[in-house]
Amino acid sequence: MNKYRLELDPSGRESPWWVTIVALLLAFSLVAVFILATGKNAATVYAKMLTGAFGTEFGLTETLVKAIPLMLCGLGVSLAYRIQVWNIGAEGQFVAGAMAATAITVYLPGLPAWSALPLMVLAGIASGALWGLFTALPKVLFGVNELIISLMLNYVALQALDFVVYGPWRDPAGKNFPGTPAFTAAESLPVWGNSRLHMGLLLALVAVVAAWVFVQKTRWGYELRLLGANSEAARHAGVNIKSYAVLVMLLSGGLAGLGGMAEVSGVAHRLLYGISPGYGYTAIIVAWIARLNPFGIVVSAVLFGGLIVGGYSVQTLGLPSSISNLLQGAVLFFLIAGSILGKVRVRRREAA
Repeated sequence: MNKYRLELDPSGRESPWWVTIVALLLAFSLVAVFILATGKNAATVYAKMLTGAFGTEFGLTETLVKAIPLMLCGLGVSLAYRIQVWNIGAEGQFVAGAMAATAITVYLPGLPAWSALPLMVLAGIASGALWGLFTALPKVLFGVNELIISLMLNYVALQALDFVVYGPWRDPAGKNFPGTPAFTAAESLPVWGNSRLHMGLLLALVAVVAAWVFVQKTRWGYELRLLGANSEAARHAGVNIKSYAVLVMLLSGGLAGLGGMAEVSGVAHRLLYGISPGYGYTAIIVAWIARLNPFGIVVSAVLFGGLIVGGYSVQTLGLPSSISNLLQGAVLFFLIAGSILGKVRVRRREAA
């Protein structure tokens, strides 16, 4: 008779760090099979992606441009995930921030840079935080699942975006193109040299440092960590769990909203239909790979920014850029699988 049994321990420790490395290797191996099925050499494709993203100055700056919204959205969702508040609404919060920043240019045109840009930053943060609050309040007041609410709000934000870029904010000189008039120089974030790399990178890095200080050096951060480690102990210690659920959703939404502001002001220079190619969803993977560590999010955001840029470069080999989306999905699948396996425990069977 078998003396041992396998069981899933929900309270088990998180999986070790090397599980993330194994998940990445398995994801790239799986996608390599699909690449080989197209008749292409997987090593050649991956080398092309690597050089396209990091092998040239242009590729590197484009990678950093893509990393900025991933960094801010990933940082936001990581704060919520620390206490098991599952915010998957960063996409909607990102769009809300982009819309609010654009509203400053539409309703307060002609402002100088010293007032326009701070107002756009504040509007983006406030709008994203408000969108996060729309998820938090039903959760804490009525016990509504935040996964459902945050996902539904993504679609509300996208529909609102469609309404304004096809309707009242559409550029009359845009030949029916769904977008607002171009921002002025005073409404656009400064860029480095002749590249598209903008000052949003500085905003993102400041946010990373601020998040680390908040989590590691403040009383609120300590209570967040306690709540994430053992919610029952935190409750007995007097931590108000509902208040922290609201707090993390405000912070999470605000950071994603800042990402939306940086994208419209630093890259697009106008609000466009489809302003986000899915940054809010990719940010979930970015946060998990970094194991919710703020500085780890910088690294994973750059890696995934490179994955997006590298996906464009493989088109010269006859492959679609969606190969990067396939890789992202595979990484998420194996990360989830690794997380579950990390909770599997071998127990000795008790005598009957």
